[in-house]
Amino acid sequence: MTSRRRFLHSISAGLVASAAVPFASALAADAQGAGGSAPKHPFTGELGLQLYSLRHLFAKGDVAGTLALVKSWGLTNVELAGTYGMSVPDYAALLKKTGLRAISTHADFDKLSDGIDGTIADARTFGVQYLGCAWIPHGERFTAADADKAVRVFNEAGTKAKAAGLRFFYHIHGYEFQPAAEGTLFDSIARRTDPTLVAFEMDVFWAVRGGASPVDLFTKYPDRFPLTHLKDMRKGTAVGDPTGHAPDDSNVPLGDGSIEWTPIFRAANKAGTKYHFIEDEAPEAEKQIPKTLQYLAGLRL
Repeated sequence: MTSRRRFLHSISAGLVASAAVPFASALAADAQGAGGSAPKHPFTGELGLQLYSLRHLFAKGDVAGTLALVKSWGLTNVELAGTYGMSVPDYAALLKKTGLRAISTHADFDKLSDGIDGTIADARTFGVQYLGCAWIPHGERFTAADADKAVRVFNEAGTKAKAAGLRFFYHIHGYEFQPAAEGTLFDSIARRTDPTLVAFEMDVFWAVRGGASPVDLFTKYPDRFPLTHLKDMRKGTAVGDPTGHAPDDSNVPLGDGSIEWTPIFRAANKAGTKYHFIEDEAPEAEKQIPKTLQYLAGLRL
């Protein structure tokens, strides 16, 4: 998780240098030969992939081949996770050429105050609908003071994003479910941010890891969760953990873990969730994502 935190703090810096080595291209060709049609799923929102799932493939240099692999799975919608050494216009053009559509992107918390104008400009170049944040900097434990700062920053960022035609969101990360006067620190953030300015992304894994119920959150805050991250938790992984950390290999294909998905998707449908992004943080996520797609295709609500 240390590497993930570094990643979240460096998204706006460009991240990995691209060497244009044809690494993922063969995988994409194999998957395309197997079909590549649009995957089926049981929910009303659209399906996509958080590209952080394939960070280790992008790091090998074949950005184009890795994006082609995503397309070969039948996926069109993606959530961005850096540009891998490419300029924003060049990366946006490559996404379009591959047939992928950027729906949302994350920005470093510190860029939401100083530097948000440039962040918004990049988001508009990509043509995304949603601009969000996935990590609130804090010490060993997330505190009420951290939540207070986030409320101020999120309302301000949401105001500027809305003026630019974007919807601002915060991706929950599990550490926000510690007790507070309003219930939890997440409740404090949700109740003190303007619903017209600030939405949320339900990361199912992190909500469960932090001790929350995704179904209860969808029910309690309808219309606040237009986005989700779909990831399952290896059986035996501890819950009620307030750190926002977990081993990468605690991510398993949907249906193989401890999370019960049917009530979650039913609640998401009622809450009006628009996009569900598969995110798999396992070291070889490209081997697990097809299993997740197969599970979703066979799931009935």
